Amino acid sequence: MEKDNKLSYDAALAKAEAIVRELESAAALSMDVYQKKAKEARQYLEICRAEIGKIEQEMGLGHED
Repeated sequence: MEKDNKLSYDAALAKAEAIVRELESAAALSMDVYQKKAKEARQYLEICRAEIGKIEQEMGLGHED
């Protein structure tokens, strides 16, 4: 993944979903390719989590652990 930390939530989610679809439809992947793709999807999901966190903070909806 290129350093796309400025991606919007929607763009990051779309990229993560595309990777998941690719992994689900692949007949056979090497473990190295699978690991690389899974890591890339996780990075996009981290962008989504950060965006959700910003919105929660703005709305005063912090998590109670």
